[in-house]
Amino acid sequence: MNCFKVVLVTLVMLINFAIAPVVLADPPKLTTTPEYTEVTTAIADLLKAKSDPEASDLSPVDIEQKLGALNLQKYILETASNWSQCRNETGHTIAVYAHKAKKTPVPSTLYYLATGQTTDDDWNCDAVYLPAGAKLAGQPELTEPIALQFVSGTQLVAKTNPTGEIEFNLPPAKTIIASADSSLPIPTNLTLASVEATTPNAPIED
Repeated sequence: MNCFKVVLVTLVMLINFAIAPVVLADPPKLTTTPEYTEVTTAIADLLKAKSDPEASDLSPVDIEQKLGALNLQKYILETASNWSQCRNETGHTIAVYAHKAKKTPVPSTLYYLATGQTTDDDWNCDAVYLPAGAKLAGQPELTEPIALQFVSGTQLVAKTNPTGEIEFNLPPAKTIIASADSSLPIPTNLTLASVEATTPNAPIED
């Protein structure tokens, strides 16, 4: 019986050591970030506009749509257990912006993510770069490059639909165009073909 107890205790200790990294891992505290403040402030402003629609430039439909999008972003920021990750299921290499999550604030860098790969969860995948010529589902072909930015904590999946258009499992928080004051470096000389032909170099999950 004593031998059985020793074996049982040993097994329990081994199991605890095996799951300890998961249990002890600190989830990102995204509710303390400027991003969360920006989202909650925007929600408060829209709620004021909703209570006095005649004083707002937005229609009631626009207010509800924007509130829905912002509440989704707020939910992601409040419940995220990991930093943002981007998964590429498009069948082609795509370009994404990412930075080492725990070294903020640092500039986000453009990387290339191969199809079937997911960015490393120690990194924050901030946005997806789309060159001119890319097609988003339900929209006309892009005539200039853009970056689609997502809130931290988003678990993004990019896919290609049967008509060859790119679609995402979640809507972006912002659409950024190339300009001198852009928060992300947006190359204007890349083509869809050059992005797809670039050797992948994004930090990825093992």
